[in-house]
Amino acid sequence: MSVGTVFLEDIVVGMTRELSKVISDDIVHKFAEVSDDHNPIHLDQAAGEASIFKKRIAHGMLSASLFSALIGERLPGHGSIYLSQTLQFTAPVPVGATVLATIEVTKVDLEKAHVTLDCKAKVGETVVITGEAKVLAPRKG
Repeated sequence: MSVGTVFLEDIVVGMTRELSKVISDDIVHKFAEVSDDHNPIHLDQAAGEASIFKKRIAHGMLSASLFSALIGERLPGHGSIYLSQTLQFTAPVPVGATVLATIEVTKVDLEKAHVTLDCKAKVGETVVITGEAKVLAPRKG
């Protein structure tokens, strides 16, 4: 999908965008540095194996950040402003997994320039995050 801007006037219910990303060990460590979240379940193999998940898992917000990438780069794209985001973490993301994040337009308010998006992230067939985002979309001109 292209990167750029979809203006409010061109957004319709049902539009979708998706982004796939491998959540590598390197990315997990970089996210820990940026976020200051050094929880051992994310960074230490032994801690991950001792957890209820029996393996290291990525930070939930790392995978959720793919929604921000989609909104800021693809739909609505450049010039959009996040207003709110809900998230439900439904399954862990193992380090090294590929996450497919998808957003779908569910509502467009032309008067307020608000766009509501259904957000879903999956690893394979497993849904790992669901939620809803509301954004202020850029207008033409």
